[in-house]
Amino acid sequence: MTFLRRSLPSMNGLFTFEAAARCGSFSRASDELNVTPAAVSRMVSRLEEHLGTILFLRQPGGVALTETGQLLFDAIARGFAGIEGAIRAIEDRRTGMETVSLSVSTSFTTHWMMPKMARFKKQFPGVDLRFQLVMGALSGPVNDVDLGMRFVDGADERHEAAFVMPEILLPICSPGYLEGHAGADKGAIDRVPDTMINLSDAQPNWSELFTPANGGDAQNSMLFSDYAIVVQAALLGQGVALGWLNVVGHWLATGTLVPAREQLMVTGGFAILCGCATSRGGRSSPRCATG
Repeated sequence: MTFLRRSLPSMNGLFTFEAAARCGSFSRASDELNVTPAAVSRMVSRLEEHLGTILFLRQPGGVALTETGQLLFDAIARGFAGIEGAIRAIEDRRTGMETVSLSVSTSFTTHWMMPKMARFKKQFPGVDLRFQLVMGALSGPVNDVDLGMRFVDGADERHEAAFVMPEILLPICSPGYLEGHAGADKGAIDRVPDTMINLSDAQPNWSELFTPANGGDAQNSMLFSDYAIVVQAALLGQGVALGWLNVVGHWLATGTLVPAREQLMVTGGFAILCGCATSRGGRSSPRCATG
């Protein structure tokens, strides 16, 4: 710590540098810090002079980090995140509230978690959930959260992993849509649906998973980039969609959605990840759990 104090002109220099690097502009950083752009420039220049290196490349549209600047920014970002986590943990202890941050898809949150939220709150009144929502495909890093849901093979050097359930898919629609489009037995759609509701960039390809016996293509197609909207369109009777059981299970249990035909496919599974090396206020992050 003594070396750090000798190496930096002031902590204000770190705060200013972090804001400028994150914003990519001295002007935007000045708005956030409530100072002038000239003040930001002077503070950064003083830090660069003290360290004996250039941290930013000044450009007409803003600033870009040099290799040295990126090295410093990555370290500062990790440090600030740890400090923020400790402060939140202290606040949680003061208020008696336990905060758990989640990185999950908008569809899972909307159609699986929200119907269960009242029961969760009743059972765990002291837990405050904070969501980092992922739109579209469930991918990307699991950073700065306690738990994240991803399709993975297992744990890695930064995360523990707990398998949740296999990925089971089936064609779904509203009861009204099934009644108006079912075949002779009235229990399933045995032909190509008039309208297929699809998720863009879905993996695997939905058109190969839902193949009615007589083949062919749907007359109409609705394409959305967020699966939460795909499910909503099916709930509103707009057509047939492919249902991930881990998302639409609540609606199937209540009968609000029904299988469009007896066809299931298991394509893999997903897991809950948690950062095993992360700590908040001196305590380890919550261990992965299911249920």
